[in-house]
Amino acid sequence: MTILPLASLRAFEAAARHESFVKAAAELNLTAAGVSQHVRTVENWLNLPLFVRQTRGVSLTAAGREFGAAVTHGLGHIESAARQLQLETHSRPISIACIASMATRWLIPRLPRFRAAHPDIRINIVYALEAKTPEAAGVDLLIRHGPRPGPSAVELLSAETRPTCSAEFRASHGALKTPRDLASADLLHDETIDAWAGWFSIAGLHEMPRAGPIFADFNLMIGSVIGGQGVGLCPTALIADELTQGSLVTLFDTASDMDKAYWLTEAKSLSQEARTFRDWLVVAGQER
Repeated sequence: MTILPLASLRAFEAAARHESFVKAAAELNLTAAGVSQHVRTVENWLNLPLFVRQTRGVSLTAAGREFGAAVTHGLGHIESAARQLQLETHSRPISIACIASMATRWLIPRLPRFRAAHPDIRINIVYALEAKTPEAAGVDLLIRHGPRPGPSAVELLSAETRPTCSAEFRASHGALKTPRDLASADLLHDETIDAWAGWFSIAGLHEMPRAGPIFADFNLMIGSVIGGQGVGLCPTALIADELTQGSLVTLFDTASDMDKAYWLTEAKSLSQEARTFRDWLVVAGQER
């Protein structure tokens, strides 16, 4: 038996279901002669007549009726499986891995806008941890912090950091007028004192930063900054709302981490929904 004539089977199934080449042709946008040719191909493949050709139409043979029912069932099963697969694909949540500070300070506050525009798209947000690629994190999209991780990475936000404190802290510590004044200020540290040491060097200060509270990550430190407990090096892009409102202030324009950013990387294969979310993230990152 030669290769299964799939295209002709579809035409035969319609002709068998309608028991009419003309009605099958109308359904499939073919000519009756075209349907007849497809049926002949199936009959030749089976080496068996499936229709009796009559002057005023056609009628199924016993074999044609049996085979027609089998083909209808088979095509129906394929269609059902395809619909289920499409449903599962479209209902699968988009997954994005992100460092905690970027998620809480930037991504999550903006999600209601995306959900309002795309209520049928579900999103799962997980910690990026040490993953360097979306595949390693098991997600569609990954937001990373640091130098550019590769040529295809898209910059969402700058990661430049500047000395930042609450408006109340600055009001009660009026001596913070030059970078040198920070040498005796209450400094807050993110993970280590290295970040402040780097900023001091950029600002031309040779003193070592004062020891102060060290927080495990920026998410913890920013709470202390907002609470008026000291000066922290903060990514300006992640505190844009507070800066606009005036509850936080940057003390000096001198920045560190100017070579770093928050980068969006994507898995090799994305669903249409994931591409929609990716494009939305890029546009959101361009808004200032």
